[in-house]
Amino acid sequence: MAKILIIDDDNDFSEATKVILESRNYEVISADNTKEGLQLLENENPDLLILDVMMENKAAGFIISRQVRKDPKYKKLPILMLTSMREQTGFFFPGEPKSDEFLPVNEFLEKPATSEILLEKVEKLLMK
Repeated sequence: MAKILIIDDDNDFSEATKVILESRNYEVISADNTKEGLQLLENENPDLLILDVMMENKAAGFIISRQVRKDPKYKKLPILMLTSMREQTGFFFPGEPKSDEFLPVNEFLEKPATSEILLEKVEKLLMK
């Protein structure tokens, strides 16, 4: 069974996402801040990271994704960035990430994503 770590400061979103993922028998752990999230990443060794962008600051998700990718242990860890950034800032990431330096994630989804699309992305990332 794959283990998924969600780092998102929106507890309602994290709980709803957890229910969706657990319906497919994934083990889900979550953190509502970056410090706790990085501790869980280290201690729990998840198979996938689902990450929000705007938490303690507007760029927290970017900072964590870059930090994670710099660590050789997590170089191949799939990261799904799931955020409402476009709704909150007007900034949008069309299509695939253009720069691994700027946004080193495997997939990017806008909130709210349907459960079908979320599960499709998760399954695809876990197959890699």
